[in-house]
Amino acid sequence: MGETPSRLDELASRAATWLARSDVAPERHTTAVIADRFDRITWRDTYEQSAGLRDLAEELKDRYGHTANPATDFTTDLLTDAFLAAYKVNPRLRERAEMDPSRLVNHQATTALLESPEFAELHRETAGDPYAAAMAVLAQASALRRMLEHSRDAQAQAEQARKAQQDADDAATAVSEALQQADEDGKLSADADAVQKAIEAAESAEATARQAGQTATQALAATAPGIRTTARTAAAKAAEAVRDEAALMRAWGVGPGQLERMPYDQRARLAERLRTSRLAEWAELIGRFRQMAGGERARKVENATGELVGVTLGNDLSRVIPSELAGLGLPALRAVFAARYAAGELMLYDSQGDQATGRGAVIACVDTSHSMYEAGPGGVTREAWAKACALALLDQARDAGRDFVGILFSAADKLRVFRFPADEPADVARVLDFAESFLGGGTSYQRPLSAAGELLEEEFNDAARMRGDIVMLTDDDCGVTEDWMRGWNDAKHRLGFRVFGVAIGAPRVAEADSVLDALCDNLRAIEDLTDVHAAADLFRVI
Repeated sequence: MGETPSRLDELASRAATWLARSDVAPERHTTAVIADRFDRITWRDTYEQSAGLRDLAEELKDRYGHTANPATDFTTDLLTDAFLAAYKVNPRLRERAEMDPSRLVNHQATTALLESPEFAELHRETAGDPYAAAMAVLAQASALRRMLEHSRDAQAQAEQARKAQQDADDAATAVSEALQQADEDGKLSADADAVQKAIEAAESAEATARQAGQTATQALAATAPGIRTTARTAAAKAAEAVRDEAALMRAWGVGPGQLERMPYDQRARLAERLRTSRLAEWAELIGRFRQMAGGERARKVENATGELVGVTLGNDLSRVIPSELAGLGLPALRAVFAARYAAGELMLYDSQGDQATGRGAVIACVDTSHSMYEAGPGGVTREAWAKACALALLDQARDAGRDFVGILFSAADKLRVFRFPADEPADVARVLDFAESFLGGGTSYQRPLSAAGELLEEEFNDAARMRGDIVMLTDDDCGVTEDWMRGWNDAKHRLGFRVFGVAIGAPRVAEADSVLDALCDNLRAIEDLTDVHAAADLFRVI
């Protein structure tokens, strides 16, 4: 029986609607954060370099993913969004309608993260830094697990919505194919039943998809409050973790610029070393010493060119005031002038200004005998106090363009020398080796001080530099021979170096009649360094 024109017109109209839909089906995205090709490359490279990210992705996929259909693995896409949100300088989200229905949970979680007040603080630490962004993702791991656990039902509904949407899209394609077949046959009437069945199937699939979408939306709305709370907690925890690591790096003299140039795996190993070794316990103390040293790069001294502060007495002819010089014009007063000059009683301009200190190397001799393991001020080990001071001296030397040498010593047969030339970058790994090394055993003064003197002698012979500074950090008082002492004093006079002593946790070592006092031009106890002003003074005179 032939088809009536009215029915054929109706079929043609309905078919045209589905044909248009199949032609302009919108692209649905699986990631919520808009990213360009370079952002995606950064994520892939970081993911490949980070074992932590890969392990987390595998765990989430096993617990919450859909291994039967890898294409629906939304968990890795969630990690991608968390990374890009932290990494991109100005992260932007796609519209909800642009998302694949199975990724609506991800979109909601990422939206909650970006809108949380705590995220702004986190983003300041991670923007443009792939390592910091990856660290932020790992710090949020427990929060991501909670989000996924609370969203299981919503995710199941979202998966059903995705499947229903796919069925609707397939049905629309079937309508298009039925129409194409009718067009090949030459007339719609011949294939009207097939076209009508395709249209009815498409309309049914569309209704199912619409209902599934509404159900998924309701399920997502139910999880929204919990996701928002979890996102705020996650952002705060991640910001704290990233800040703590940055502070740890700064305490060890590793600045942001150096970190950005450091390969990912090297940076990860460095962070792990600092977090898990005993060095982590020293970070606050070391940071405090370095800050104090940073504020004292020069010292105020008398008799230096600078601001005039008054008049004093002396015999420095370069600073004699004009009224004194006028006496030289009168023959009767010249003898008086000569007598006052000899007695150091001429009136001079008194001035105060910045004067550079030493010019030769700064050498820190650090005692690493067994007793240095004992607790010093504040319960921190004596070793930690000594090495914190030594690392601050390293900064001091590098800022002044001076070589730095760290000498670790204990008994006479135990010595390690770490050299940091001024014209070479201070390798972070070598700085940490210097800080971590511990020799154990007894204590000998002569061996490290002789080694320090030989280094300054070598520097004088090679570069004609004098006025080095030696800092002896020890908790023990041990004897030296008379012959050695004579040679030591001769070397000090010849090379013009100074010796500073810091007695650590042993009052006897800092007393006026101790051996260390006889060796040093300036001796103080470590307890002095618990006072900010006293500690700053040490770095002002070195």
